Amino acid sequence: MTCKEIPSSNPSLTMTNELRTVLFDLDGTLVDTAPDLALALNLLRKEMGLTLLPFDQIRPEVSHGGTALIRLGFARQPGDAEFKPLRKRFLTLYQQNLTTHTCLFPGIEQLLCILERNNISWGVVTNKPGWLTEPLMQQLNLEQRADCIVSGDTLSQSKPHPAPMLHACRQTGSRPAECLYIGDAQRDIEAGRAAGMKTLVALFGYIREQDTPKQWGADGMVNEPREILSYIGLPRQ
Repeated sequence: MTCKEIPSSNPSLTMTNELRTVLFDLDGTLVDTAPDLALALNLLRKEMGLTLLPFDQIRPEVSHGGTALIRLGFARQPGDAEFKPLRKRFLTLYQQNLTTHTCLFPGIEQLLCILERNNISWGVVTNKPGWLTEPLMQQLNLEQRADCIVSGDTLSQSKPHPAPMLHACRQTGSRPAECLYIGDAQRDIEAGRAAGMKTLVALFGYIREQDTPKQWGADGMVNEPREILSYIGLPRQ
């Protein structure tokens, strides 16, 4: 189903007076990037003569970035001599496989279409560096659709600092109180709350066993993208 085939919902059901913008974390919320990050990590392990790690072991660490993945894959810390070369090679391998298996989470395309048809802007606020974020969004044909893309290096601060969230507000022309931020990590919720936004936890994302999302202080939690519509006053279609 294309966006043109999805009808606009009844305007009386929308909350456009209260909500103008929906912002997403990237990895683990908008896009399922774990398969390609796992691929890059295992390609590097293979180069190092190590056995491959199971996907289920890698997936929960994806939202915590390259540092967490290098720690998982090689038991190396940022202060170790081998850490930077390993991380650099890992990111190179990942850059070469940005969308080999990566795709939108089921239901996200429909959600974006409904937002667009109801004149609710949407964008991305991620800690992923721009040199990875921008080509990923381009390859998924999302760059032109997003009203804002704020990467981890767009500003000098990144999440959980609220500055990237407020920068997204400026780009979309919305006040924080008119924005909803959705993410799958504690820092996402902390950043959104600090900026004065409503927040939702994406439980379909990369939640670790030791994570306690109920204690993050979000306004709600969703098991699938379609549930987001209920929070913004739009019916599931």
